[in-house]
Amino acid sequence: MATRERHAIQRPLSPHLQVYRWQITMVMSIAHRATGVVLSFGAFGVAWWLHALAAGGDSYTTFMACAASPLGKLALFGFTASIVYHLLNGIRHLLWDIGWGYEIPKLYASGYTVAALTVLFTALIWTLALTGGAA
Repeated sequence: MATRERHAIQRPLSPHLQVYRWQITMVMSIAHRATGVVLSFGAFGVAWWLHALAAGGDSYTTFMACAASPLGKLALFGFTASIVYHLLNGIRHLLWDIGWGYEIPKLYASGYTVAALTVLFTALIWTLALTGGAA
């Protein structure tokens, strides 16, 4: 028993996130998974909106009041950013599937491009939404 415990203590521990230096590829992978989770929860909001739309009247008014609240707008903004990021990063993954972009410079360039376009497209969508398309 003592021998077994001694060997268990001497084994190296598995590396943890604290050991690794954060890189764009790591961040993009984690963000892709996180936005997938956000989109899964956001689907419930879309279902609520469709139900309220079909029910009409008071149901739709209640939904719109929730969506127009500060917390509702924050949730809608997060949902929008998640859709844009997940779509763009998904296209990036499709390009990898056909063999494009595995070189380190292209990995970094495509990662920064997806991040920049996510900010740009999300801002554009919200500008159009808040101005009624008159931007």
